[in-house]
Amino acid sequence: MPSPIAVLREIWITAAQMAPYLLVGFAAAGMLSLVLTPELVRRTAGGRGWRSSLKAVLIGIPLPLCSCGVIPVTAALRKNGAGAGAAAAFLTATPQTGADSILATHALMGPWFAAFRVFAAFVSGMASGVAVDAVTRRGDGEGPASGDGRESCGCCCHGGDPPDPGDAKGAPASGEPPAPAWLRAARFGFVDLPRDIGAHLAIGLLVSGALAATIPPDVLSSINPPWYLAYVAAMAIGLPLYVCSTASIPIASAMIAAGLSPGAALIFLITGPATNAATIATAAKIIGARGAVAYLATLVASAWAMGALADALPFAPSVVAHVHDHCAALTPWHHAAATLLCAILVAAALGRVGWKRT
Repeated sequence: MPSPIAVLREIWITAAQMAPYLLVGFAAAGMLSLVLTPELVRRTAGGRGWRSSLKAVLIGIPLPLCSCGVIPVTAALRKNGAGAGAAAAFLTATPQTGADSILATHALMGPWFAAFRVFAAFVSGMASGVAVDAVTRRGDGEGPASGDGRESCGCCCHGGDPPDPGDAKGAPASGEPPAPAWLRAARFGFVDLPRDIGAHLAIGLLVSGALAATIPPDVLSSINPPWYLAYVAAMAIGLPLYVCSTASIPIASAMIAAGLSPGAALIFLITGPATNAATIATAAKIIGARGAVAYLATLVASAWAMGALADALPFAPSVVAHVHDHCAALTPWHHAAATLLCAILVAAALGRVGWKRT
């Protein structure tokens, strides 16, 4: 049983390595919220066919939406004319990545793995879009049953509306001038986004710290489980679990440190953010029952394919080395950034409590 000091040390090391990249990611997400507004998403990703799926994936990859927040945006896409395939593509690709999670992945697992994670989100999103379009008819999942997706939102959005890119919470009353663009971007990036992912990021750091302090490095490598058992274990954890794309990163890093392959960790990173019970249930309303089955089956197949490809590519050993060297390059700037990140998350949490009480 690890001591609390050992767990806290591992949590702080991971937070310090992520913090500079995560702060830059928050700023980038705030700027993206001014450009990739819900109206632009709905207007651009409407229609059917692979071109609509491609647009939905390209828009969804940089958006900082979790698998909870993506539901109402996907429902709005359907209500505004998007085909089931485009909706499935958006629902698959968007929760896996985001400006903040891409940079955090770079911090803990290196640039090659971060780039491959984006590629995997693109491939799985396109595969889901094409598969769902192939098995659904026009009109499947549309109508009153699709609603706005909020009734099944039980993850990161407790007590209020799901996060929505470009949604300036606290919009000015009628007749008042809108807030400056920089202020809206700062509010989304450093208030709304940390409030939405803060609790789950804290849980992810706690889990990774406990794993790192409890499990000796590379212990699973000495056991050498068959690759398919490692993939099954990663998927069994990821499919039913709710974990946002950023919070999943320290857990995946701890998996690699314990001896799982980068491909197995990637399977967790694909299935964890992209699925949970609420997402799957709501997908059946938004894209129809057949579409939901095709969405889930394609996601599983894509995750396995991308995991196997990640393990076969020559950058896999560099990912493992990067994870094991995670505390070697820490500087005072990393610790200062981690302190600032903790302050932002605590302030966001206190703001959420105050917002609930009003």
